Amino acid sequence: MKVTFIGVGAIGLPMALQIQAAGHVVTGVDVSDAVIANAKLQGIETVRNFSDAPSADVAVVMVATPDQLAMLVERVGKAAQGMLWILMSTVGPNSMREQGEALQRVGARVVDAPVTGGVARAKTGELVIFAAGSPADVASAKPLLDAMGTVRVTGEKLGDGQSIKVVNQHLCAVHIAAAAEALNLARLLGLNPAMVLDLVQGGAAGSWMLSDRGPRMIAGTDVEVTSTIGIFVKDSGLVVAAGETCGAQLPLLSIAHERFCRAAKDGLGARDDSRVIETFS
Repeated sequence: MKVTFIGVGAIGLPMALQIQAAGHVVTGVDVSDAVIANAKLQGIETVRNFSDAPSADVAVVMVATPDQLAMLVERVGKAAQGMLWILMSTVGPNSMREQGEALQRVGARVVDAPVTGGVARAKTGELVIFAAGSPADVASAKPLLDAMGTVRVTGEKLGDGQSIKVVNQHLCAVHIAAAAEALNLARLLGLNPAMVLDLVQGGAAGSWMLSDRGPRMIAGTDVEVTSTIGIFVKDSGLVVAAGETCGAQLPLLSIAHERFCRAAKDGLGARDDSRVIETFS
């Protein structure tokens, strides 16, 4: 298929590369000069505007925020007609429904397909993808989705995939904050946090986030960035909003959200999300 991939940044680029490696023709779209240059260096021809990309069968969207998705849909307008749009950004169920329905009104087909697994799994094609939409549209998207990871069909309504992702991000945010709090506790108890991490991560107290983020929490502030504090401010905020919409009580998530917000206010927004540990020092 001919694919326009919108948003070829840290996680979008390896996703686009997986699609290209599966034999599809991919053109990237991004507004950042640095991202465009890097994508071209990695072998993805990339342009600044959707209108500059060659005609395509499918648009895959990996922008960062609900506002960016809304702006994209407004700018594309009727040019979306006849295309299959796979919306993979984490934007929350309300944004997905609003923008998905706007695309459908101009004659596009839409699949709600947020991902989990981060940059590491995007690079290996091992993302988990929560796909929702009409069975026919999900089937049309599946060759591309299969190239990026494992597809879990979550329902037929737009927003179902995003709702699953909200639950996922609730757990991720709480687990990262809990890992930071625990490793800081180990330090204050006079223990070597690296030793404690090694001892507990394989037992009942372990979690994927503890094993993945823990070493970076211990390493220091200049670790490689795989997911930023700013992303978790946004994602945990989407969880808060979703909880308010349905009346859910989220006291643990609220504490984690406050920690990520505090880290951003302390100037750590562009740092790796493991640096939330600095709010405990």
